[in-house]
Amino acid sequence: MKQQLDSQQDLSFDLFEKISGHEQVVFCNDPSTGLQAIIAIHNTTLGPALGGTRMYPYATLEDALQDVLRLSEGMTFKCAAADVDFGGGKAVIIGDPKKDKSQALFRSFGQFVDSLNGRFYTGTDMGTSMDDFVQASKETNFINGLPEEFGGGGDSSIPTSQGVLYGLKATNQYLFGDENLSGRTYAIQGLGKVGFKIAEYLLREGANLYVTDISPEVITKIEEKAALYHAPITVVESHEIYETDADIFIPCAMGGILNDDTISKLRVKAVVGSANNQLQAERHAKALHDQGILYAPDYIVNAGGLIQVADELYGPNKERVLLKTKAIYESIIEIYKQAELDAITTLEAANRKCQQRLEQQRQRNNFFTRQKSPKWTIKE
Repeated sequence: MKQQLDSQQDLSFDLFEKISGHEQVVFCNDPSTGLQAIIAIHNTTLGPALGGTRMYPYATLEDALQDVLRLSEGMTFKCAAADVDFGGGKAVIIGDPKKDKSQALFRSFGQFVDSLNGRFYTGTDMGTSMDDFVQASKETNFINGLPEEFGGGGDSSIPTSQGVLYGLKATNQYLFGDENLSGRTYAIQGLGKVGFKIAEYLLREGANLYVTDISPEVITKIEEKAALYHAPITVVESHEIYETDADIFIPCAMGGILNDDTISKLRVKAVVGSANNQLQAERHAKALHDQGILYAPDYIVNAGGLIQVADELYGPNKERVLLKTKAIYESIIEIYKQAELDAITTLEAANRKCQQRLEQQRQRNNFFTRQKSPKWTIKE
C-alpha cells in the first residue's frame, strides 16, 4: 500500500484559512483499505455539489488539499455556466491509480460519500474509471457517470470532447470568419480519454496536428490513425508543444500549464482545451490577452462531461445531452464578444456571467428547500 504522508510537514499550514470560501471539507481516512481522500464542497447555491473524484499520488497533504479546493471552486463556475441545477464540489483520493486501487477502497469511499446525505454527487475523473464507481455505488446512491449497463449515461469523455470541438468551431468562427476545422493546425497536449478523441476527429477532418503525450503506446495509436486518414501529424516532446507553429493550442492534460514560463513561448492565436484549471493563476488570463492570444475559459469548453453526468440524475438521455452540449458554441461566442465589448479578459467575462447566475439563484429555492421531491429518482 502507498507510503503514508508526512503529517507533521503537511499540517504546517493554517487549515481554516486555506479552506476559506468553501462550505465544507471532509477528510476521509480508512486504514483498513488504505483510503486517504478529501471531499471539498465549495458552493451549493444552485443545488447539491457535483464533481468527479481524482486519484493521484500527491507528495503532500497540502498539495492534495490545494488541488481539491481549486477544482471544487471551478466546478461551481462550470455548473453555473452550463446552467445545471448543481453546485461545485470535487474529491481527491491520495494514491497511485496504477498500484493502490482496490474494490474495498472504492466501497469505503462510497460510504464516506453516502455520509454526506446527498450534499455531494461524484463519479470519475483523472485516475479513476467507471468500474471504480460501480464499486462505490454499492455503498451509496449519490454516484453518477456510471456505465450504461448500470443505468448510467456511459463514457462522459464523449460529450466532453464534443464540447471542445464546439469550442474550437466557435473560436475559428470568431477569429477567421468560418468554423471549419480542416486546413488549420492544432497543438494537442495530452492524448487521454478526451484528447485522443479530439485528435482523431481533427485528423478525420483534415487538420494538421502537433501532439505530445507521456505514453509511447498512445503516440503509436494516434500515428496509426493519422496514417489511416492520410493526415499530417508531428509528435513533439512535452516541453516543445508550447513553441509549435499552430493556430490553436489544445491542453488536455494537467492544469496550471499556462503560467509565467509557458505563455511567453506560445505562438498560437488561441487556447481552447479540456484540461481543468489551465491558468496557474487568474492573472495569466491577462498575460494571454496582452500577448494577443484568445483564451476560451476551460470550465465552459469542457462542460460536456458535466452536462451528461448532471443529466444522468434525471434519467439518461443522449439527445438531451447533445442538445445542451451544442450550447457551448454560443456560450463561447458570447464570452468573446462580451470581453471585447467591455475591454476585459475572456475569463473576467465568463466569471461575471456565472456570478450573475449565482446571485439570481440565491433568491430562489434550491434543492434543499423544495417541498417536493427532486425531478430525478434516486436509483435503488
